Amino acid sequence: MRKFNIRKVLDGLTAGSSSASQQPPPPQHASGTREPEIQETLQSEHFQLCKTVRHGFPYQPSALAFDPVQKILAVGTQTGALRLFGRPGVECYCQHDSGAAVIQLQFLINEGALVSALADDTLHLWNLRQKRPAILHSLKFCRERVTFCHLPFQSKWLYVGTERGNIHIVNVESFTLSGYVIMWNKAIELSSKSHPGPVVHISDNPMDEGKLLIGFESGTVVLWDLKSKKADYRYTYDEAIHSVAWHHEGKQFICSHSDGTLTIWNVRSPAKPIQTITPHGKQLKDGKKPEPCKPILKVEFKTTRSGEPFIILSGGLSYDTVGRRPCLTVMHGKSTAVLEMDYSIVDFLTLCETPYPNDFQEPYAVVVLLEKDLVLIDLAQNGYPIFENPYPLSIHESPVTCCEYFADCPVDLIPALYSVGARQKRQGYSKKEWPINGGNWGLGAQSYPEIIITGHADGSIKFWDASAITLQVLYKLKTSKVFEKSRNKDDRPNTDIVDEDPYAIQIISWCPESRMLCIAGVSAHVIIYRFSKQEVITEVIPMLEVRLLYEINDMESPEVEQAPPLPTPVGGANPQPIPPQSHPSTSSSSSDGLRDNVPCLKVKSSPLKQSPGYQTELVIQLVWVGGEPPQQITSLAVNSSYGLAVFGNCNGIALVDYLQKAVLLNLGTIELYGSNDPYRREPRSPRKSRQPSGGLCDISEGTVVPEDRCKSPTSAKMSRKLSLPTDLKPDLDIKDNSFSRSRSSSVTSIDKESREAISALHFCETFTRKADSSPSPCLWVGTTLGTVLVIALNLPPGGEQRLLQPVIVSPSGTILRLKGAILRMAFLDTTGCLVPPAYESWREHNVPEEKDEKEKLKKRRPVSVSPSSSQEISENQYAVICSEKQAKVISLPTQNCAYKQNITETSFVLRGDIVALSNSICLACFCANGHIMTFSLPSLRPLLDVYYLPLTNMRIARTFCFTNNGQALYLVSPTEIQRLTYSQETCENLQEMLGELFTPVETPEAPNRGFFKGLFGGGAQSLDREELFGESSSGKASRSLAQHIPGPGGIEGVKGAASGVVGELARARLALDERGQKLGDLEERTAAMLSSADAFSKHAHEMMLKYKDKKWYQF
Repeated sequence: MRKFNIRKVLDGLTAGSSSASQQPPPPQHASGTREPEIQETLQSEHFQLCKTVRHGFPYQPSALAFDPVQKILAVGTQTGALRLFGRPGVECYCQHDSGAAVIQLQFLINEGALVSALADDTLHLWNLRQKRPAILHSLKFCRERVTFCHLPFQSKWLYVGTERGNIHIVNVESFTLSGYVIMWNKAIELSSKSHPGPVVHISDNPMDEGKLLIGFESGTVVLWDLKSKKADYRYTYDEAIHSVAWHHEGKQFICSHSDGTLTIWNVRSPAKPIQTITPHGKQLKDGKKPEPCKPILKVEFKTTRSGEPFIILSGGLSYDTVGRRPCLTVMHGKSTAVLEMDYSIVDFLTLCETPYPNDFQEPYAVVVLLEKDLVLIDLAQNGYPIFENPYPLSIHESPVTCCEYFADCPVDLIPALYSVGARQKRQGYSKKEWPINGGNWGLGAQSYPEIIITGHADGSIKFWDASAITLQVLYKLKTSKVFEKSRNKDDRPNTDIVDEDPYAIQIISWCPESRMLCIAGVSAHVIIYRFSKQEVITEVIPMLEVRLLYEINDMESPEVEQAPPLPTPVGGANPQPIPPQSHPSTSSSSSDGLRDNVPCLKVKSSPLKQSPGYQTELVIQLVWVGGEPPQQITSLAVNSSYGLAVFGNCNGIALVDYLQKAVLLNLGTIELYGSNDPYRREPRSPRKSRQPSGGLCDISEGTVVPEDRCKSPTSAKMSRKLSLPTDLKPDLDIKDNSFSRSRSSSVTSIDKESREAISALHFCETFTRKADSSPSPCLWVGTTLGTVLVIALNLPPGGEQRLLQPVIVSPSGTILRLKGAILRMAFLDTTGCLVPPAYESWREHNVPEEKDEKEKLKKRRPVSVSPSSSQEISENQYAVICSEKQAKVISLPTQNCAYKQNITETSFVLRGDIVALSNSICLACFCANGHIMTFSLPSLRPLLDVYYLPLTNMRIARTFCFTNNGQALYLVSPTEIQRLTYSQETCENLQEMLGELFTPVETPEAPNRGFFKGLFGGGAQSLDREELFGESSSGKASRSLAQHIPGPGGIEGVKGAASGVVGELARARLALDERGQKLGDLEERTAAMLSSADAFSKHAHEMMLKYKDKKWYQF
């Protein structure tokens, strides 16, 4: 789509000439008059694309680290991502370019830096003293595989263990290798005849920095004297080692083994361990060894001043505990607590009061990183309760199946949702504050409310406060509550059309002003909800069953021409709710034994207690027809002003009056056309063969293109699958057949692919026919074959009459055509302002009836949504219609095409939204080829075209959405939401909005050892590492061993990452810097960040000098 980029230069020209390279100028009216010019304020410079924040649990976590002074937590993932967490609201996402898995993370404690070790044998030094962390240095090991790293507190020398069993030492300041190497054969000498295996642990003795404890996988542990360059002691055990931990006094250490045992060793007694414990082993009689257990993957040994030490471990369960959940075991004195986890444990860390390893540790919490959760356990309270997690890590509690994003909502919405959601909080959490509380919040420049709604596989819906780049759950709604649940698989009705997740949410339609919510689920069900702050008990859940056929049977005759056509709905126009039907029995089967007139789910017949929040107003279910399962719903809309909800699928459309609980319209898609069907399709029974609808013609242009769709680079089938929500659920790990309802059907799947499905629905007040002199309520219907049809709505007066008189609906005969499936429709007034659908402002529905009727009627009056009074003077409107291939602006009531833009020839649009930005509006599109584009309205001038993200999986297609003020989001992984902006203003303000990870904090004082301990050598021994590992004494390391890669300076590279599109320019400027040329004209902010990085380097150097010349008695 590069041609759009060229056209950006031509912004000053008129819309007609700017798009002349791709399309004819805007068509003129029949009378020869052009459309009146509307002043458009949006220009290309208002747009810029960049990622803002990522929310949710880090997908596939692999490593964990904590800075005990800064109180910052870091999580690395298998895809090379790095997530940093401070106080609630302070989060950061970074990515290693290689995408290799993070195997270990090490903070430079209180230095604002972090070392990451990756599976591709690279080490990276991250600078955290800037809002967007960046890599300062990288080191790539060429000949050896990195397996373990250790960075002692307040040291600049990083120990790196390898698969070959060697240990290399890296200077963290310069990120270069020291010539000092501990070779495996020197470490073990003759103690073992075979190779000891990879290094699985390195740590220095807490009381003597000159002694290094090295753990080899085979079971050998070596205490290495760094000064004399030889082993002091070697400890051998016949089981593989997984981890090692020191007692803070440096006289004992503990090892965890692959047979579920812990061995405790005295440093000076290498012959055998002083104690062997099998925490979960059954103690056998006769003094025999306990049965082996599963490996203990990690152990930590933490001491307290006033009591027994804590031994905390993961794994080690006995093999006979089949089906038992993963556990963390806390051993404290004689008590052993086994804490079950919901997912397998990736890693855990004990949070302690002191960063010094040679002091009493005083553990207060354990942070446990699970496969799909982060748990923090309070060690100070009895029963070890967990802390309530303040981070938005529960997005994936049930897999996300759809998303909607609303920016600039009514200001009272978030408090209302929060107040009903606060009652849903669980009890039993620790009473303490969340201990990971580092960093500072950013300055939120954006003050407008934002709400994200996520629909889930278990039928739940979550409302999130997304204001000012944060995320917090407000309220959770369980839609499955209205249905009977089968206790086991045998009880399940054979009417289910999905094997798993029958309540999964597919489409959400929400009106923020009226708070009306409508959802469509995978079992062809629709539920309409009303918001209330009062608790109610619903005796009988109102329910409608709709029989939506593909084509009408031979027995029936279409009565489309009748005015008004009111095909007999399931319940007639009877406002009484229809009682729920029973599940298949002889009565619900047709004569030939096929399932008929049966819904997929059974609505509860018992009274339903509905808590404050969203309460069921009406349940609508499509039923089986002659052995055919109902087809999934592909489009949905609700309007609070009209009291109507509408939905459609590949069979047809159903319009429901939810106030009177009646079906108003129930038509097959072909019947909507009446005699105007361009394809001349005959109404036939679905059980007979039918001609495939092959040739399509574009009526609006009068040209017949019989093979138009066949020539499309994306096959019709592919294009259909992506444009409909029906098939967009592959990420739920559901068997392939669970979503193909047509396997047993008499209609082939090809036949279903070629059906014309309802793909877009929009209620509005506009001109329904060419002859109309004033706008009136209507419903615009878009189909997958690119047709737009208009249905007129005749609404009775408000108040009591609205509940007594029927709503009359009739197809207007208006038909418009576009290429590709219709995705979105919207309306502009004569000045080019958006005309939103009418709505009724929210009011409490469950108030006592005694209130004055007049006041009640006054409240029921729909809100006028026209931005001006132009509608009364019958001035024209514009319909904006976006399809998979093109966008059109239609002038109303004349129905002339005022502007047209072919969005893509070789791909198709996945999502199109008409959104507000900078006091104007535009059309934003996301294409399957990865391009994000925006167009001005009404002239459809291209304003932005950026290659952002190719469609790599259906999850992105299903969840991508744009909203007002330049915001957008999608589900980047099964557990994370990625937010981005296409607004230049937001990109510029982003730096201020982001939180600070690093805050200046004084390092706690070192433990006071007392005079006699210091005099007689009982305290910690220091080591001049500079003298040992520096170039002067140890020489240079082999150049072929590791390659130093300078990072992007941490400043310009970060700035480039933050500005997204301008990133390449920033990198070009960096290249100059790397060649030694000075960068001129740096902004003040950049200079501040640079000095911060310098301060970090100086601080580390001063620390080295401080300890370099001190004698042993001065410490």
